[in-house]
Amino acid sequence: MRVSPVFRAASRLLLLLALVALVGCSMFGKKREDPLETLGVEALYERGKLANDRGNYDAAVRTFGRLVARFPFGPYTEQAQIDQAYAQYKMNKPDDAYSTINRFIKTYPTHKHVDYAYYLRGLINFDREEGLLERYVGLDMTQRDQTFLRQSFDDFSSLVRRYPDSRYTPDATQRMVHLRNGMAQAEINIALYYLRQGANVAAANRAKTVIETYDGAPQVGDALAILVKSYHELGQESLSDDTARVLQLNYPNHPALSQGWPVWRSNWWKLIPLSNRGAKPIAKK
Repeated sequence: MRVSPVFRAASRLLLLLALVALVGCSMFGKKREDPLETLGVEALYERGKLANDRGNYDAAVRTFGRLVARFPFGPYTEQAQIDQAYAQYKMNKPDDAYSTINRFIKTYPTHKHVDYAYYLRGLINFDREEGLLERYVGLDMTQRDQTFLRQSFDDFSSLVRRYPDSRYTPDATQRMVHLRNGMAQAEINIALYYLRQGANVAAANRAKTVIETYDGAPQVGDALAILVKSYHELGQESLSDDTARVLQLNYPNHPALSQGWPVWRSNWWKLIPLSNRGAKPIAKK
């Protein structure tokens, strides 16, 4: 049977279109390989470490997370958890970072880098962000929730106690002093609040806490001055005079001995940024 030229041309065109479609499916249907699913453990760790070094912490967290999932055991997996916690810390995700490093410490308590893990755990709470007011108004640490600061102190304390020769211990010790003084100041802030409200028993109790708990902190002088004032307001003049003598002996330059202390500001100061207007000295009568 004779085939017409038009039929042959149409057949060839259909065949060509079929081949093009087949090649297209082959090209576009092939999925690109994900390196997080194909790289070996060493290469995967180096990829995450490079991301950390470059400050690409989001990529580092994803890479180390995948490494731990694919390779649950081994030295690279152990180190990846520390590096992942560091990346989360740098991303300002303290809850995630603390969870990761805490899990590492519990799982590998004898790891050669566990001293750094304790140090990082302390840093995470030490550097927790407190929001807009602290960043832009300059709210100091003594006005913050003390829970995280106390936890940070405990974490640094664990490092110093367990690993006194660690390279991180000197810095941790300095941070502990800073935190200790900050927590003492927080107690003074509360005691001063009670004093201003006329809650003299509560003020005295807070002052005693500073003296008993933070012996040697700079705030002990303020605590003694608060006791002097509180005892006076409570009519316990003998205790007030005895405490005043202790204050004079140990803190001869404290302002409570020579001028009105503490100095209250009226509520109008809240409406005037960086203003001390409305100050009224309250001295022992």
